[in-house]
Amino acid sequence: MNFQKVTLPAGIHLVGVPIGTARDITLRALDVLASADVLAAEDTRSLRRLMDIHGVPLNGRRIHTLHDHSAAKVVDQLLHAAGAGEAVAYASEAGMPLIADPGFELIRAARTAGVPVHCAPGPSAVVTALAVGGLPTDAFLFGGFLHNTKAARRSALEGWGNVQATLVFYESPKRLAAMLADAADVLGAARRAAVCRELTKKFEEVRSGTLSELAEYYAEATVKGEIVVLIDRRSQEIKEDDVSSDLIEALGQMSMRDAVDAVSSAHGAPRRKVYQLALTLSKGDDDTP
Repeated sequence: MNFQKVTLPAGIHLVGVPIGTARDITLRALDVLASADVLAAEDTRSLRRLMDIHGVPLNGRRIHTLHDHSAAKVVDQLLHAAGAGEAVAYASEAGMPLIADPGFELIRAARTAGVPVHCAPGPSAVVTALAVGGLPTDAFLFGGFLHNTKAARRSALEGWGNVQATLVFYESPKRLAAMLADAADVLGAARRAAVCRELTKKFEEVRSGTLSELAEYYAEATVKGEIVVLIDRRSQEIKEDDVSSDLIEALGQMSMRDAVDAVSSAHGAPRRKVYQLALTLSKGDDDTP
């Protein structure tokens, strides 16, 4: 046992837990879990298993479940306990609390009520993926989980298309191929990306390539586990005059659809914008006497 029983101040104590390998937990996190008066978790089984691995006893404490369907009732209970002078520890299912996690409602309510909030920081899948993914880390935008529906997902990608930062998303194995296909279509097939899977775990995998290459690969691959997708920022070297020139030439040799695909891929330009430019150029040709 590597923890110590300590006296914690009253309030909410956020506990960063591992994203995979159980030994990635910090000694301070173990101290908080061992010493808190009240325990709460996004997934009670995950926290109980982690505590068992590290020999942290419950000592009669119950672990409250805090998820999207129980948030309002449980938040009130936890705030009441903290307001009564107890130390309440909250842990996500994995990683840092509040990152794409229902614990946000607890902390927002705690701040509103004037309840102190403390944090024992720990691992994060976002920064771990950035560290191993091979894309720029000087600036990044975390987009959480993209929408389930195709239209909403593409709309979100379009909104972030010109952000000069590495884009970071969580994604499910079932939606990964569709997400990559939409990203290649919306953001540009040649844009660099990386799929980081099962980080810190036995079957950890990082696969890099262009969005089109990754979309093609995962359209056929069987995928399991937790996934983080990184997408490079739009190249600032794209020149509209060059795109227009290549598009005019391509339109003279192939269909509009094929021309748009070829030019957007060659320049790493968003397909939607190239398509709009193609419509404008075609209209101009139609207006010529």
